[in-house]
Amino acid sequence: MRLPYFVLAVTLCASPLLAQDKPLHGIDVNDIDRKAIPCQDFYEYANGNWRANNPMPPSMVMWSRRWAAGESTKDVLRGILEDAAAHSSTAPPKSTERLIGDYYAACMDEKQIDAQGIKAIKAELDLIQSIATVADLQRAITRLNQEAIFAPFFFGSTQDPHHPQQVIADAAAGGLGLPDRDYYFKDDDKSKETRQKYLDHVAAMFVLAGSDKTAAAASAQVVMRMETAFAGATLTNVDLRDPYASDHKMNLDEVQKLTPDFNWAEYLKAANLNPAVAINIDQPKFMQEFQRQLQQTSIADWKTYLTWQLLATAAPSLSAPFVQESFAFNQQYLQGAKEMKPRWKRCVESTDAGLGEALGKKYVEKTFSPEAKARMQEMVKNILLALHDDILTVTWMSDATKQKALEKLSTFNPKVGYPDKWKDYSSVEITRDSYWNDIVQVRRFAVRDDAEQIGKPVDRLRWGMTTPTSNAYYNPLLNEIVFPAGILLPPMFDVHATDAVNYGGIGPVIGHEISHGFDDQGAKYDSTGELKSWWTPADYKEFQSRGQCVVDQFSSYTVEGGLHENGKLVLGESIGDLGGVKLAYLAFEKSMEGKPRPADQDGFTPEQQFFISWGQSRGDEIRPDAQRQFVLTNPHPVSKYRVIGPLSNLPEFCKAFGCKAGDAMVRAPELRCSVW
Repeated sequence: MRLPYFVLAVTLCASPLLAQDKPLHGIDVNDIDRKAIPCQDFYEYANGNWRANNPMPPSMVMWSRRWAAGESTKDVLRGILEDAAAHSSTAPPKSTERLIGDYYAACMDEKQIDAQGIKAIKAELDLIQSIATVADLQRAITRLNQEAIFAPFFFGSTQDPHHPQQVIADAAAGGLGLPDRDYYFKDDDKSKETRQKYLDHVAAMFVLAGSDKTAAAASAQVVMRMETAFAGATLTNVDLRDPYASDHKMNLDEVQKLTPDFNWAEYLKAANLNPAVAINIDQPKFMQEFQRQLQQTSIADWKTYLTWQLLATAAPSLSAPFVQESFAFNQQYLQGAKEMKPRWKRCVESTDAGLGEALGKKYVEKTFSPEAKARMQEMVKNILLALHDDILTVTWMSDATKQKALEKLSTFNPKVGYPDKWKDYSSVEITRDSYWNDIVQVRRFAVRDDAEQIGKPVDRLRWGMTTPTSNAYYNPLLNEIVFPAGILLPPMFDVHATDAVNYGGIGPVIGHEISHGFDDQGAKYDSTGELKSWWTPADYKEFQSRGQCVVDQFSSYTVEGGLHENGKLVLGESIGDLGGVKLAYLAFEKSMEGKPRPADQDGFTPEQQFFISWGQSRGDEIRPDAQRQFVLTNPHPVSKYRVIGPLSNLPEFCKAFGCKAGDAMVRAPELRCSVW
C-alpha cells in the first residue's frame, strides 16, 4: 500500500470524544475464556468464550466475531437490494437502482432458473460442440475468455514491473478444477481420495448436462488427464512468491513462438488490443504445455475439457441440481460446510461480485460515516510514522538501505473506505429474463473493463476489492494499502471504542499491509513500484536470515491431522502479522505520550486490552476440511497461529501479561523472530 505524499510532521494523538458520544468502550470481556492462561494459549484466552457460545453456523466453514460481522453486512446489502428490486421498474434505465435491483431479482427467481436448466448455457455449449478445427478451438477459447471462463490460461492486465506507470497484458496459468496444482500429485491417502471424489464430481456434472454414466465417467478421465498435464507445468504457490519467477515480458512474435498453433494476433484483435502491446507470460513452461496439448490432444478431448470448464463455472448459477452438485464437492467435501447458504445470501454475494461498485456506493451511503473515515486515516498516518521511527532505530540495516526504505515509506498511498471514482456500469445490459445472461453481462463487462487498461498509463484511482468486502490488501506495484469500508466494523474497528481496542483490532491490519511493502515479496519493489533491488547485498542477506526465522517458526506449527504449516508459503503474511502487531503497538504507545494515562477498564491495562483486541479480532474457528485446504493453498497461516505466532516473539506482550521464560507464549531469545 502506498501513500502519495507523507507528512512526517504529523503528530500522533488519541481520538477525542465527541460531545454526543458515551464514554468509549473497551474490549468485550465476555469473549474471554477465564479458564485459559494467557501466557500458555492466548488464542483460547482472548476469544475462547466467544467461540464456545457462538457455534459455527452450518453454512459457514470459518467463524468468528469478524466473520459474523461480515455476514451481518450482507443483511444490510440485502435490505438495499430488496428495496432496489421492489422499485427498479420505476427507476431510470441504467441507473444503479435498476441495475442492482434487476440483477438481484433475476438471481432470486429460482422458479425461472430451474425451468431453464441446462438451456441457460446453450449458446456456450453450442459454441464448444461446433469446434471442428484448431481455428475453431481458438475461437471458442477466446469467446469463453471474454466471459471470464479462463481456460486453460488467464488473460488480463498488469502493471509493467519494470515501468510500473504503464499497464501491459498478462497471460497466466489456469484451467484447473482442484484448489491447487499440488492436489494432482500428492500421494497421501487423503489426496488420493480427493482426486477420486473429483472424478466422481466431474462425472456427475456431465450426467446432469445430459451424458449417460459411461460417457460421463470417460469425460471425467479426459478432464483429469488434461488438468494433470497443465498442473505439472504450473509453478507451485511457493515458487510464485518470487516475482521474478513470473516476470517474462515478451512481444507478440516471442509469445507466438511459444505457442505456434495459437494465433495471438487474432486473440488480441478480439480483445481490441494493439498487437504491439507487451505481454507478460507468467509461466513460459505452461504455455509450452498448452502448445503440446494443441498438437497432441484430440479436438474431441478439447471439447470435453472446455465443456467441463463451462459447467464448473456456471453450475452455481444454474438450476438446483447443478447448484447442489457444485456445493457438495466444493464446499461440503473440500471445506466441510454442513449446508448451503440461503438463496438471498448467495444472491447478495453474486451482486457484490458482479456489480460491486454500484452496490458499494449504496452501502457507503448507508453505513460509512465521515467520522469513521477520518479516525481510520489518522491511525494509518500514525502507524506509518511508527514504521518510520522503527526503520531509524533498527541496528541490522545500513544507512544506505535505511534511506531507500524511508524513501519507499514516503510514497505509500493509503485508500480508506471507498473509491474516489466509481465504475460506470451503464454499458451492462441487465434484465430479469435470465440470471445466467446477467452473469455473462457482468463477466463480459469485467473483462472489457480490465482489457481497456492495457497499453495505457496506470489508473491509480482503481480498487481491487469492492467496498463491502471485509478484507484489505497491499499492491507492491502501486505501493498502496487499501481498506474497504466492509472491514471497518467491530471487532476490527469501532468509532465508539477506545484507542486500545482500535489499535489492537484494525491497527495490526494497517501495520500488516504496510509491512507487506517490506516482506519477502514487497521488499523486491522500490519506491516507484519497480521490480528492482534497493538493498545492499549484506543487508538483504540479513533480511533473508530474519525471514528464515519466521519460516522455521511457522513450519513447526501443525493443524488437525498432523499437517504442518508451510513456512515458506506463509512467510509474507507472517512477516506482515509480526510487523503489523509491533507497529500498531508502537503507534498506540506513542498516542499515550504527554497525556494522562488511560484508566484500566474491566481490570485490564490499556496494553492488555490492545493484545486482547488483536486476539479477539483474529479468533477464527475453522472446520477441519477447510483447515486442510487452507494450509495447502493459502498464504496466510490459520488464525490460531496468526494470534499466537507474532505475540510469542514480542517482549511487549510478555511484559503486559507477566509471562515468564518457559511459558508457551514466550519464545526463547535465540529463537525470537524480529524483522521490523
